[in-house]
Amino acid sequence: MGNTVKSKALIRIESLLDASSFVEIGAAVTARNTDFHLSQIDTPSDGVITGYGLMDGYLVYVYSQDVSVLGGSIGEMHAKKIVNLYDMAIKMGAPVIGLLDCAGIRLQEATDALHAFGKIYQRQAKASGVVPQITAIFGTCGGGLAVVPALTDFAFMEKQAKLFVNAPNALCGNRKEQCDTADVQFQSEETGMIDMIGEEGEIFSGIRQLLSMLPSNYEDEGKEIPCKDDLNRICQVSGNMSQLLTQIADRNFFMELKAMYGTDMIIGFLRLNGNTVGCIANGQQRISSHGAEKTARFIRFCDAFEIPILTLTDTEGFVAEKEEEKEIAKAAASMTRAFAEATVAKVSVITGKAFGSAYVAMNSKSLGADMVYAWPQAEIGMMQADMAAKIMYPGESAEVLKEKAQEYEELQSSVDSAARRGYVDTIIQPEDTRKYVIGAFEMLYTKKENGPAKKHSAF
Repeated sequence: MGNTVKSKALIRIESLLDASSFVEIGAAVTARNTDFHLSQIDTPSDGVITGYGLMDGYLVYVYSQDVSVLGGSIGEMHAKKIVNLYDMAIKMGAPVIGLLDCAGIRLQEATDALHAFGKIYQRQAKASGVVPQITAIFGTCGGGLAVVPALTDFAFMEKQAKLFVNAPNALCGNRKEQCDTADVQFQSEETGMIDMIGEEGEIFSGIRQLLSMLPSNYEDEGKEIPCKDDLNRICQVSGNMSQLLTQIADRNFFMELKAMYGTDMIIGFLRLNGNTVGCIANGQQRISSHGAEKTARFIRFCDAFEIPILTLTDTEGFVAEKEEEKEIAKAAASMTRAFAEATVAKVSVITGKAFGSAYVAMNSKSLGADMVYAWPQAEIGMMQADMAAKIMYPGESAEVLKEKAQEYEELQSSVDSAARRGYVDTIIQPEDTRKYVIGAFEMLYTKKENGPAKKHSAF
Protein backbone atom coordinates (compact mmCIF):
# COMPACT_ATOMS: atom_id res chain seq x y z
CA MET A 1 0.00 0.00 0.00
CA GLY A 2 1.21 3.47 -0.78
CA ASN A 3 0.39 4.91 2.61
CA THR A 4 3.20 4.41 5.11
CA VAL A 5 0.75 4.66 8.03
CA LYS A 6 -0.84 1.31 8.65
CA SER A 7 -4.62 1.28 8.73
CA LYS A 8 -6.54 -0.24 11.63
CA ALA A 9 -7.72 -2.94 9.23
CA LEU A 10 -4.15 -4.02 8.46
CA ILE A 11 -3.09 -3.83 12.11
CA ARG A 12 -5.93 -6.20 13.01
CA ILE A 13 -4.79 -8.74 10.42
CA GLU A 14 -1.19 -8.58 11.58
CA SER A 15 -2.29 -8.93 15.21
CA LEU A 16 -4.29 -12.05 14.34
CA LEU A 17 -1.85 -13.94 12.13
CA ASP A 18 1.61 -15.37 12.70
CA ALA A 19 4.26 -12.64 12.63
CA SER A 20 5.28 -11.42 9.14
CA SER A 21 3.15 -14.08 7.42
CA PHE A 22 0.46 -11.89 5.81
CA VAL A 23 0.53 -11.43 2.02
CA GLU A 24 -1.94 -8.90 0.64
CA ILE A 25 -3.92 -9.55 -2.53
CA GLY A 26 -5.47 -6.75 -4.59
CA ALA A 27 -3.81 -3.85 -2.80
CA ALA A 28 -4.02 -1.66 -5.92
CA VAL A 29 -7.78 -2.09 -6.36
CA THR A 30 -9.88 1.08 -6.00
CA ALA A 31 -13.53 1.96 -6.60
CA ARG A 32 -14.51 1.61 -10.28
CA ASN A 33 -17.70 3.68 -10.16
CA THR A 34 -17.51 7.39 -11.00
CA ASP A 35 -21.10 8.44 -10.20
CA PHE A 36 -21.71 11.23 -7.66
CA HIS A 37 -18.08 12.42 -7.99
CA LEU A 38 -16.80 9.16 -6.49
CA SER A 39 -13.74 9.37 -8.75
CA GLN A 40 -12.63 12.45 -6.83
CA ILE A 41 -12.48 10.49 -3.54
CA ASP A 42 -9.45 8.40 -2.64
CA THR A 43 -10.53 4.76 -2.06
CA PRO A 44 -7.38 2.72 -1.31
CA SER A 45 -8.01 -1.02 -1.59
CA ASP A 46 -11.70 0.02 -1.96
CA GLY A 47 -12.05 -0.17 1.81
CA VAL A 48 -11.11 -3.80 2.40
CA ILE A 49 -7.73 -5.48 2.82
CA THR A 50 -7.65 -9.07 1.56
CA GLY A 51 -4.96 -11.72 1.54
CA TYR A 52 -3.57 -14.85 3.11
CA GLY A 53 -1.21 -15.79 5.90
CA LEU A 54 -0.46 -18.36 8.54
CA MET A 55 -2.07 -19.13 11.87
CA ASP A 56 0.03 -21.50 13.97
CA GLY A 57 1.68 -22.45 10.69
CA TYR A 58 -1.57 -23.27 8.85
CA LEU A 59 -2.84 -21.39 5.79
CA VAL A 60 -5.82 -19.05 6.31
CA TYR A 61 -7.47 -16.38 4.17
CA VAL A 62 -8.42 -13.06 5.77
CA TYR A 63 -10.30 -9.91 4.83
CA SER A 64 -10.50 -6.84 7.03
CA GLN A 65 -12.73 -3.83 6.34
CA ASP A 66 -11.13 -0.41 6.53
CA VAL A 67 -13.51 2.03 8.21
CA SER A 68 -11.29 4.97 7.20
CA VAL A 69 -12.31 4.51 3.54
CA LEU A 70 -15.87 5.77 3.04
CA GLY A 71 -16.78 4.32 6.44
CA GLY A 72 -15.75 0.85 5.31
CA SER A 73 -18.83 0.80 3.06
CA ILE A 74 -19.14 -2.05 0.58
CA GLY A 75 -18.78 -1.08 -3.04
CA GLU A 76 -18.62 -3.23 -6.16
CA MET A 77 -14.85 -3.81 -6.09
CA HIS A 78 -14.81 -4.19 -2.29
CA ALA A 79 -17.25 -7.10 -2.60
CA LYS A 80 -15.44 -8.62 -5.59
CA LYS A 81 -12.21 -8.77 -3.58
CA ILE A 82 -13.97 -10.76 -0.84
CA VAL A 83 -15.54 -13.07 -3.44
CA ASN A 84 -12.13 -13.66 -5.01
CA LEU A 85 -10.72 -14.52 -1.59
CA TYR A 86 -13.49 -17.10 -1.05
CA ASP A 87 -12.80 -18.66 -4.45
CA MET A 88 -9.15 -19.13 -3.51
CA ALA A 89 -9.98 -20.50 -0.06
CA ILE A 90 -12.38 -23.08 -1.51
CA LYS A 91 -9.81 -24.23 -4.08
CA MET A 92 -7.00 -24.38 -1.54
CA GLY A 93 -9.09 -25.85 1.28
CA ALA A 94 -8.28 -23.22 3.90
CA PRO A 95 -10.45 -21.32 6.44
CA VAL A 96 -11.81 -17.81 5.79
CA ILE A 97 -11.74 -15.15 8.52
CA GLY A 98 -13.67 -11.90 8.06
CA LEU A 99 -13.00 -8.86 10.25
CA LEU A 100 -16.10 -6.68 9.88
CA ASP A 101 -16.27 -2.93 10.46
CA CYS A 102 -18.62 -1.38 7.94
CA ALA A 103 -21.12 1.44 7.37
CA GLY A 104 -23.16 -0.74 5.00
CA ILE A 105 -23.73 -0.80 1.24
CA ARG A 106 -22.17 2.14 -0.61
CA LEU A 107 -25.05 4.37 -1.78
CA GLN A 108 -23.07 5.87 -4.67
CA GLU A 109 -22.81 2.44 -6.30
CA ALA A 110 -26.30 1.10 -5.50
CA THR A 111 -27.18 -1.80 -7.81
CA ASP A 112 -23.56 -2.59 -8.75
CA ALA A 113 -22.70 -2.87 -5.05
CA LEU A 114 -25.83 -4.91 -4.29
CA HIS A 115 -25.14 -7.37 -7.09
CA ALA A 116 -21.52 -7.85 -6.01
CA PHE A 117 -22.62 -8.10 -2.37
CA GLY A 118 -25.05 -10.87 -3.27
CA LYS A 119 -22.08 -12.79 -4.67
CA ILE A 120 -20.53 -12.75 -1.18
CA TYR A 121 -23.65 -14.50 0.16
CA GLN A 122 -23.44 -16.99 -2.70
CA ARG A 123 -19.79 -17.82 -2.03
CA GLN A 124 -20.45 -18.17 1.70
CA ALA A 125 -23.18 -20.70 0.96
CA LYS A 126 -20.86 -22.51 -1.46
CA ALA A 127 -18.07 -22.63 1.14
CA SER A 128 -20.35 -23.93 3.91
CA GLY A 129 -19.26 -27.42 4.91
CA VAL A 130 -16.13 -27.12 2.74
CA VAL A 131 -13.93 -24.80 4.82
CA PRO A 132 -14.52 -23.26 8.26
CA GLN A 133 -15.76 -19.66 8.18
CA ILE A 134 -15.27 -17.25 11.08
CA THR A 135 -16.26 -13.60 11.44
CA ALA A 136 -15.32 -11.03 14.06
CA ILE A 137 -17.41 -7.87 14.38
CA PHE A 138 -15.81 -4.55 15.25
CA GLY A 139 -17.58 -1.20 15.06
CA THR A 140 -20.79 -1.47 13.04
CA CYS A 141 -22.27 -4.46 11.21
CA GLY A 142 -25.68 -3.34 9.97
CA GLY A 143 -28.32 -4.02 7.34
CA GLY A 144 -27.48 -6.70 4.79
CA LEU A 145 -24.01 -7.11 6.25
CA ALA A 146 -25.59 -8.67 9.37
CA VAL A 147 -26.38 -11.71 7.22
CA VAL A 148 -22.64 -12.32 6.66
CA PRO A 149 -21.80 -13.45 10.24
CA ALA A 150 -25.05 -15.45 10.31
CA LEU A 151 -23.86 -17.37 7.24
CA THR A 152 -20.51 -18.21 8.82
CA ASP A 153 -19.86 -21.06 11.21
CA PHE A 154 -18.70 -18.95 14.17
CA ALA A 155 -18.99 -15.27 15.06
CA PHE A 156 -17.07 -13.17 17.59
CA MET A 157 -18.08 -9.66 18.64
CA GLU A 158 -16.19 -6.82 20.28
CA LYS A 159 -17.89 -5.46 23.40
CA GLN A 160 -18.42 -2.01 21.87
CA ALA A 161 -19.60 -3.27 18.46
CA LYS A 162 -23.12 -3.04 17.00
CA LEU A 163 -24.94 -5.72 15.00
CA PHE A 164 -28.38 -5.23 13.47
CA VAL A 165 -30.54 -5.70 10.38
CA ASN A 166 -32.78 -2.80 11.42
CA ALA A 167 -31.39 -0.15 13.77
CA PRO A 168 -33.04 -0.16 17.24
CA ASN A 169 -34.83 3.17 16.69
CA ALA A 170 -36.25 1.91 13.38
CA LEU A 171 -38.24 -0.78 15.17
CA CYS A 172 -41.88 0.11 15.78
CA GLY A 173 -42.45 1.01 19.44
CA ASN A 174 -38.80 0.65 20.37
CA ARG A 175 -36.10 3.08 21.39
CA LYS A 176 -32.41 2.36 21.78
CA GLU A 177 -32.58 3.58 25.38
CA GLN A 178 -35.19 0.98 26.35
CA CYS A 179 -33.86 -1.94 24.29
CA ASP A 180 -30.65 -1.74 22.31
CA THR A 181 -31.20 -4.62 19.91
CA ALA A 182 -27.84 -3.90 18.26
CA ASP A 183 -25.92 -4.29 21.50
CA VAL A 184 -23.53 -7.18 22.06
CA GLN A 185 -25.51 -8.37 25.09
CA PHE A 186 -28.76 -8.61 23.12
CA GLN A 187 -27.09 -10.36 20.19
CA SER A 188 -25.38 -12.85 22.52
CA GLU A 189 -28.32 -13.67 24.80
CA GLU A 190 -31.38 -13.28 22.55
CA THR A 191 -30.37 -14.16 18.97
CA GLY A 192 -27.66 -16.79 19.41
CA MET A 193 -25.60 -15.14 16.66
CA ILE A 194 -22.47 -14.67 18.74
CA ASP A 195 -20.18 -17.43 19.96
CA MET A 196 -17.87 -15.29 22.06
CA ILE A 197 -17.54 -11.63 23.11
CA GLY A 198 -14.54 -9.69 24.35
CA GLU A 199 -12.05 -6.93 23.72
CA GLU A 200 -10.11 -6.98 20.47
CA GLY A 201 -7.15 -8.92 21.88
CA GLU A 202 -9.45 -11.48 23.51
CA ILE A 203 -11.25 -11.98 20.21
CA PHE A 204 -8.00 -12.65 18.35
CA SER A 205 -6.95 -15.12 21.05
CA GLY A 206 -10.35 -16.83 20.82
CA ILE A 207 -10.15 -17.16 17.04
CA ARG A 208 -6.68 -18.68 17.28
CA GLN A 209 -7.84 -21.14 19.96
CA LEU A 210 -10.87 -22.12 17.92
CA LEU A 211 -8.99 -22.64 14.66
CA SER A 212 -6.37 -24.70 16.48
CA MET A 213 -9.20 -27.15 17.22
CA LEU A 214 -10.62 -27.29 13.68
CA PRO A 215 -9.56 -29.01 10.47
CA SER A 216 -8.68 -26.73 7.55
CA ASN A 217 -11.37 -28.29 5.35
CA TYR A 218 -13.87 -31.14 5.24
CA GLU A 219 -11.29 -33.62 3.90
CA ASP A 220 -8.60 -32.68 6.41
CA GLU A 221 -7.99 -35.15 9.25
CA GLY A 222 -7.56 -32.31 11.73
CA LYS A 223 -4.74 -30.88 13.79
CA GLU A 224 -3.79 -33.73 16.11
CA ILE A 225 -1.39 -32.65 18.83
CA PRO A 226 0.50 -34.66 21.46
CA CYS A 227 -1.85 -35.39 24.36
CA LYS A 228 0.59 -34.71 27.25
CA ASP A 229 -2.03 -35.96 29.69
CA ASP A 230 -2.79 -39.28 31.40
CA LEU A 231 -5.34 -41.16 29.28
CA ASN A 232 -6.54 -43.00 32.39
CA ARG A 233 -6.71 -39.92 34.59
CA ILE A 234 -9.44 -40.03 37.24
CA CYS A 235 -12.17 -37.38 36.77
CA GLN A 236 -13.40 -35.18 39.59
CA VAL A 237 -17.12 -35.30 38.85
CA SER A 238 -18.52 -32.71 41.26
CA GLY A 239 -19.87 -29.48 39.77
CA ASN A 240 -21.84 -28.65 36.63
CA MET A 241 -21.61 -30.18 33.16
CA SER A 242 -19.17 -27.55 31.89
CA GLN A 243 -16.82 -28.43 34.74
CA LEU A 244 -17.24 -32.13 33.99
CA LEU A 245 -16.28 -31.56 30.35
CA THR A 246 -13.23 -29.65 31.55
CA GLN A 247 -12.30 -32.62 33.74
CA ILE A 248 -12.67 -35.05 30.84
CA ALA A 249 -10.62 -32.92 28.42
CA ASP A 250 -6.91 -33.19 27.73
CA ARG A 251 -5.09 -30.78 30.04
CA ASN A 252 -8.49 -29.69 31.38
CA PHE A 253 -9.29 -27.32 28.49
CA PHE A 254 -12.86 -27.06 27.19
CA MET A 255 -13.78 -24.22 24.80
CA GLU A 256 -17.46 -23.40 25.28
CA LEU A 257 -19.35 -21.54 22.53
CA LYS A 258 -22.57 -19.48 22.68
CA ALA A 259 -22.39 -19.67 26.47
CA MET A 260 -24.92 -16.84 26.93
CA TYR A 261 -27.58 -18.28 24.60
CA GLY A 262 -29.77 -21.30 25.28
CA THR A 263 -27.97 -21.91 28.57
CA ASP A 264 -29.86 -25.17 29.12
CA MET A 265 -27.53 -26.72 26.53
CA ILE A 266 -23.73 -26.56 26.54
CA ILE A 267 -21.72 -26.85 23.31
CA GLY A 268 -18.01 -26.55 22.55
CA PHE A 269 -14.76 -28.30 21.70
CA LEU A 270 -12.15 -30.22 23.67
CA ARG A 271 -9.39 -32.66 22.87
CA LEU A 272 -9.24 -36.34 23.84
CA ASN A 273 -5.87 -38.01 23.33
CA GLY A 274 -4.91 -35.07 21.11
CA ASN A 275 -7.97 -35.26 18.83
CA THR A 276 -10.73 -32.66 18.63
CA VAL A 277 -14.20 -33.71 19.82
CA GLY A 278 -17.41 -31.68 19.65
CA CYS A 279 -19.25 -31.76 22.98
CA ILE A 280 -22.91 -31.34 23.87
CA ALA A 281 -24.31 -31.48 27.41
CA ASN A 282 -27.46 -30.59 29.30
CA GLY A 283 -26.75 -27.40 31.22
CA GLN A 284 -30.17 -27.60 32.85
CA GLN A 285 -32.59 -30.48 33.20
CA ARG A 286 -35.10 -29.17 30.68
CA ILE A 287 -34.28 -28.41 27.04
CA SER A 288 -35.50 -25.11 25.55
CA SER A 289 -36.07 -24.19 21.89
CA HIS A 290 -33.01 -21.95 21.96
CA GLY A 291 -30.88 -24.75 23.42
CA ALA A 292 -32.11 -27.28 20.87
CA GLU A 293 -31.61 -24.84 18.02
CA LYS A 294 -27.99 -24.03 18.87
CA THR A 295 -27.28 -27.73 19.42
CA ALA A 296 -28.66 -28.69 16.02
CA ARG A 297 -26.46 -26.19 14.22
CA PHE A 298 -23.40 -27.33 16.17
CA ILE A 299 -24.06 -31.01 15.33
CA ARG A 300 -24.32 -30.17 11.62
CA PHE A 301 -20.99 -28.34 11.73
CA CYS A 302 -19.25 -31.24 13.47
CA ASP A 303 -20.70 -33.75 11.03
CA ALA A 304 -19.72 -31.66 7.99
CA PHE A 305 -16.09 -31.55 9.13
CA GLU A 306 -15.83 -35.12 10.47
CA ILE A 307 -15.48 -34.06 14.09
CA PRO A 308 -16.63 -36.80 16.52
CA ILE A 309 -19.44 -35.95 18.95
CA LEU A 310 -19.65 -36.60 22.70
CA THR A 311 -22.88 -36.01 24.63
CA LEU A 312 -23.47 -35.88 28.38
CA THR A 313 -27.15 -36.47 29.16
CA ASP A 314 -29.08 -35.39 32.24
CA THR A 315 -32.57 -34.25 31.24
CA GLU A 316 -36.12 -34.52 32.54
CA GLY A 317 -37.72 -33.31 29.31
CA PHE A 318 -38.48 -30.14 27.37
CA VAL A 319 -39.31 -26.76 28.87
CA ALA A 320 -43.03 -26.58 29.71
CA GLU A 321 -44.04 -22.95 29.14
CA LYS A 322 -46.59 -21.26 26.91
CA GLU A 323 -44.01 -19.21 25.01
CA GLU A 324 -41.84 -22.27 24.45
CA GLU A 325 -44.73 -24.15 22.85
CA LYS A 326 -44.45 -21.81 19.86
CA GLU A 327 -41.01 -23.13 18.91
CA ILE A 328 -40.02 -26.18 20.95
CA ALA A 329 -41.39 -28.92 18.65
CA LYS A 330 -39.68 -27.43 15.60
CA ALA A 331 -36.39 -26.84 17.45
CA ALA A 332 -36.45 -30.32 19.01
CA ALA A 333 -37.06 -31.79 15.56
CA SER A 334 -34.01 -29.94 14.20
CA MET A 335 -31.83 -31.33 16.97
CA THR A 336 -33.25 -34.83 16.58
CA ARG A 337 -32.73 -34.80 12.82
CA ALA A 338 -29.17 -33.49 13.19
CA PHE A 339 -28.24 -36.33 15.56
CA ALA A 340 -29.97 -38.92 13.38
CA GLU A 341 -28.29 -37.74 10.17
CA ALA A 342 -24.80 -37.32 11.63
CA THR A 343 -22.48 -40.09 10.44
CA VAL A 344 -19.44 -39.18 12.56
CA ALA A 345 -18.46 -41.19 15.63
CA LYS A 346 -21.07 -40.53 18.35
CA VAL A 347 -20.58 -41.41 22.02
CA SER A 348 -23.11 -40.74 24.77
CA VAL A 349 -22.69 -40.73 28.55
CA ILE A 350 -25.86 -40.67 30.66
CA THR A 351 -24.89 -39.04 33.93
CA GLY A 352 -28.28 -38.56 35.60
CA LYS A 353 -31.87 -38.49 34.41
CA ALA A 354 -32.80 -39.47 30.87
CA PHE A 355 -36.55 -39.22 30.51
CA GLY A 356 -39.03 -39.23 27.67
CA SER A 357 -38.53 -37.93 24.16
CA ALA A 358 -35.87 -35.48 25.38
CA TYR A 359 -33.70 -38.50 26.25
CA VAL A 360 -34.33 -39.98 22.81
CA ALA A 361 -33.35 -36.67 21.15
CA MET A 362 -30.07 -36.50 23.13
CA ASN A 363 -27.98 -38.85 20.97
CA SER A 364 -29.69 -42.02 22.19
CA LYS A 365 -29.02 -45.50 20.85
CA SER A 366 -32.15 -45.28 18.72
CA LEU A 367 -30.81 -42.17 16.92
CA GLY A 368 -27.53 -43.89 16.08
CA ALA A 369 -25.18 -43.39 19.02
CA ASP A 370 -22.29 -45.81 18.50
CA MET A 371 -21.52 -46.25 22.19
CA VAL A 372 -23.71 -45.41 25.18
CA TYR A 373 -22.30 -45.35 28.70
CA ALA A 374 -24.21 -44.63 31.89
CA TRP A 375 -23.28 -43.87 35.46
CA PRO A 376 -24.70 -46.25 38.12
CA GLN A 377 -27.12 -43.63 39.50
CA ALA A 378 -28.59 -42.83 36.07
CA GLU A 379 -32.35 -43.14 35.52
CA ILE A 380 -33.54 -44.01 32.03
CA GLY A 381 -37.18 -44.24 31.03
CA MET A 382 -40.41 -42.45 30.35
CA MET A 383 -40.51 -40.48 33.60
CA GLN A 384 -39.71 -40.70 37.30
CA ALA A 385 -41.02 -43.89 38.88
CA ASP A 386 -43.26 -42.17 41.47
CA MET A 387 -44.98 -40.10 38.77
CA ALA A 388 -45.52 -43.19 36.60
CA ALA A 389 -47.06 -45.07 39.55
CA LYS A 390 -49.53 -42.24 40.21
CA ILE A 391 -50.63 -42.24 36.57
CA MET A 392 -50.95 -46.02 36.26
CA TYR A 393 -52.64 -46.51 39.67
CA PRO A 394 -54.84 -43.48 40.31
CA GLY A 395 -56.58 -43.37 43.68
CA GLU A 396 -54.37 -46.01 45.31
CA SER A 397 -52.94 -45.55 48.80
CA ALA A 398 -49.51 -44.09 49.45
CA GLU A 399 -48.25 -47.53 50.45
CA VAL A 400 -49.40 -49.12 47.19
CA LEU A 401 -47.99 -46.24 45.15
CA LYS A 402 -44.62 -46.60 46.85
CA GLU A 403 -44.56 -50.30 46.11
CA LYS A 404 -45.53 -49.80 42.48
CA ALA A 405 -42.96 -47.01 42.08
CA GLN A 406 -40.21 -49.33 43.31
CA GLU A 407 -41.42 -52.02 40.92
CA TYR A 408 -41.54 -49.56 38.01
CA GLU A 409 -38.03 -48.29 38.76
CA GLU A 410 -36.63 -51.81 38.78
CA LEU A 411 -38.40 -52.93 35.62
CA GLN A 412 -38.50 -49.76 33.50
CA SER A 413 -36.44 -46.79 34.68
CA SER A 414 -33.24 -48.15 36.22
CA VAL A 415 -29.90 -48.10 34.44
CA ASP A 416 -29.74 -51.90 34.84
CA SER A 417 -33.07 -52.25 33.04
CA ALA A 418 -31.81 -50.14 30.11
CA ALA A 419 -28.57 -52.11 29.97
CA ARG A 420 -30.46 -55.44 29.90
CA ARG A 421 -32.38 -54.17 26.87
CA GLY A 422 -29.20 -53.07 25.08
CA TYR A 423 -29.88 -49.32 25.29
CA VAL A 424 -26.77 -48.86 27.46
CA ASP A 425 -23.57 -50.60 26.41
CA THR A 426 -21.63 -50.31 29.65
CA ILE A 427 -22.30 -48.97 33.14
CA ILE A 428 -19.20 -47.06 34.26
CA GLN A 429 -18.04 -45.31 37.40
CA PRO A 430 -18.15 -41.50 37.05
CA GLU A 431 -14.44 -41.08 37.79
CA ASP A 432 -13.60 -43.43 34.88
CA THR A 433 -15.48 -41.39 32.28
CA ARG A 434 -12.39 -39.94 30.59
CA LYS A 435 -10.69 -43.26 29.91
CA TYR A 436 -13.90 -44.88 28.62
CA VAL A 437 -14.77 -42.12 26.15
CA ILE A 438 -11.18 -41.97 24.91
CA GLY A 439 -11.26 -45.72 24.36
CA ALA A 440 -14.57 -45.48 22.51
CA PHE A 441 -13.37 -42.78 20.12
CA GLU A 442 -10.13 -44.68 19.48
CA MET A 443 -12.19 -47.75 18.57
CA LEU A 444 -14.48 -45.64 16.33
CA TYR A 445 -11.62 -43.84 14.57
CA THR A 446 -12.13 -45.68 11.27
CA LYS A 447 -15.93 -45.48 11.29
CA LYS A 448 -17.50 -45.17 7.82
CA GLU A 449 -21.23 -44.69 7.40
CA ASN A 450 -23.22 -43.44 4.44
CA GLY A 451 -26.89 -42.52 4.45
CA PRO A 452 -29.31 -43.05 1.57
CA ALA A 453 -28.56 -41.19 -1.65
CA LYS A 454 -30.41 -37.86 -1.79
CA LYS A 455 -29.79 -34.22 -2.57
CA HIS A 456 -30.32 -33.00 1.01
CA SER A 457 -32.92 -33.11 3.78
CA ALA A 458 -36.20 -31.49 2.78
CA PHE A 459 -36.59 -29.49 6.00
